[in-house]
Formats: sequence, structure tokens, C-alpha cells
Amino acid sequence: MADARTSGLQAPLWRAIAVYRIAALGYATFLVVRNVAFYERPVLAWPVLAVMAAWTVLTTYAYADPVRRRPPLLLADLLVTIAALTASIWVVGRAALEAGRPTLAVAWHVAPVICWAVAGGRRGGIVAALAMGATDLIVRAHYDQAAFTGSVLMLLAAFAVGYLVRFAEIAQQRLEQAIKLEAATRERERLARDIHDSVLQVLALVKRRGAGLDGEAGELARLAGEQESALRTLVAGRHEPVGDDLDLMALLQAYASPVVTLSGPAGPVRLPARTARELRAAVAAALDNVEKHCPPGTKVYLFVEDEPDRVVVTVRDDGCGIAPDRLAQAEAQGRLGVAQSIRGRVADLGGRVEIVSAPGEGAEVEMVVPRTDIVTA
Repeated sequence: MADARTSGLQAPLWRAIAVYRIAALGYATFLVVRNVAFYERPVLAWPVLAVMAAWTVLTTYAYADPVRRRPPLLLADLLVTIAALTASIWVVGRAALEAGRPTLAVAWHVAPVICWAVAGGRRGGIVAALAMGATDLIVRAHYDQAAFTGSVLMLLAAFAVGYLVRFAEIAQQRLEQAIKLEAATRERERLARDIHDSVLQVLALVKRRGAGLDGEAGELARLAGEQESALRTLVAGRHEPVGDDLDLMALLQAYASPVVTLSGPAGPVRLPARTARELRAAVAAALDNVEKHCPPGTKVYLFVEDEPDRVVVTVRDDGCGIAPDRLAQAEAQGRLGVAQSIRGRVADLGGRVEIVSAPGEGAEVEMVVPRTDIVTA
């Protein structure tokens, strides 16, 4: 997922902050010109204004680049603004501030709060608003309704902007998922047309010509029919979801066929994308072992259990079974289908695999994977 802080969805917000900061600087300058005669140290007002103007230019340039919108710049912005606000104590003077004269950074001091809200969401905005609001109250040195109203409005603005940014992040994630899904769907439709015009036609022809024949020809026709059914299920429009979390049942549905029965919860079994895909690959390896080592037409039962803290996937067949030392011999000979494709994948997910089998009694492969946090929009 693209970070929403660097996405195009936030660009208008940063431009709006730059415009606001410039407008607020103009307003603060107007108030200084109007009230400078009442200041305790009027000469110092102009250097403070110069620093504010220079900082406005610098931050407008700095925030324009997403790479620079990091904690060091945000913290420096907050501290410089607090310093300009605090300078009002010596420039304007306590008496003038208590009489209701505005601070030097009036309105201008809200800009870094909005920056924190955009960059850090509601929490970041609220932290900056509390720090700036407390400084404003200390500088004003009077705690009447007007003083508190300004701080409360700044806090509400930070909360609202942070909330808006969260919606922007969700919109960005959903937009990316929609783009991926559209691309995957188009590619799938293209492949489905190609498969229908070539592979499916050949399989259907073999099935028809070999129907009713005995021996290897009949077996070939039966296998062609099974593969035709599996391919039609695969290209019938059940596309694989694209996103941070996937439905395991939807992924395993592609393996359902006349010889593979899939059973599980009626609803989706949502898992992180990597976990779901690795489990699907482990199931595919188990089904491949059944196809290689069991007689044609062996029935396979695929069970999915969705529990609060784990997901259990069981592949059970009624084939010829596995000799007690067969897996150890295969691993020693370098055939690592079970060791790596099944056990290795599940172990990487923090899970475990249990294989129960006996010669002539089929085999059962149970894969248990713990649940982890699912990223949702």
C-alpha cells in the first residue's frame, strides 16, 4: 500500500496549508502595524515578523516535497512557532496582552497544528493543538472565555483535519485495491478466452471421443473430463481477491472438482494475504501428492475450520496411504515436497503440520495456522 502521506490525495491539503500560512502572516503583519504603538518593545516586533516571514517561505518549500514531511521538520515547525508566540511576552508586554492586545503570531500559530494533523492524523493534531493551546494561554496570561475559545477551536480543527486525513488514507487504499482488482479481472478474462478457445476445446473433445472406451483410453477420457471441469470452475469468474486480506475459501474453491470435495464455513475465512496464499500453496502440494501417488479417481476431502485463534485446513484422502518411513526416505533422497512445500510453508507462518496415515487406509494432512492481525480499510 502507498503511504497516504506521499500520495496525491494529500497534495491539496498541503497546498491549502501553505496558502493559509501566507494569509495568516499577512493578517499578523496588519495587526502588528496597527498595534505597535501600544507594545512595550515595539522595535523588536519587526525582527520577529521577519523570522515568521522567513519561516513561512522555508516551510512552504519544505512541505512541498513529501520526502521532507518527517518528524524533524514537524517538530522544528512547532518549536519555531511556539518561540514566535512566546516572544509576545517581551515584545507586546504583559500589560498589553492582559488588556486584550493580540499576540504576534495570532492565527499564524495554527498552521503547524494543521501540519501535524495532516502528517500524523488525529493523534498528532491533538498533541500539537494541546501544546500550542497551552502556550497561547500562558502568553495571554488571562483565562477568560475568549482565550479558551481560541484553544478549543484549534483543538477541534486538529481533530477534524486528522479525521479527514484518515478518510483520505482509506480512500487511497480502496482505490489501489480497485485498480489491482480491475487489472487482475481483465487479465483473467483474457486468459479465460484463450483457455476456452484452446485447452477446454481439446479436453472436451478427448472426453467425448473416449467416453465408453475401456482401458487406458477410457481412463484418459475420464481424466480429461475432470481437468475440463476444474478449468471451467477456475475461469468461470471466481477471481482471486486483491488486497491486504483474502478469503481462504475463495482461494481453495478453485480446487473443487468431481474428486475433490471442499467443506468449510458458509461465510468467508479472511486471513492476511501472505497467510492465505501460503496455505493455498500447501494445499496444492498435498493434492499434488495424492494425484502422483494414489490411484486415479481417488476421493479427496478438503476441510476448513475457522476458529477464533487459528485456522485448520485438513486434506484427507481414501487412497493407498503412506508407509511409516516413506516420508523420511523421500526427504533423505532429496524429494522435499512434503518437507518444504507443506511443512516448510506452514512453519514459516508459525503453524504446524500433522500427518496421519497407514498403508491402505488413506492419509490425512492437518495444517494449523495461528490467526494474526488482518489489515482492513
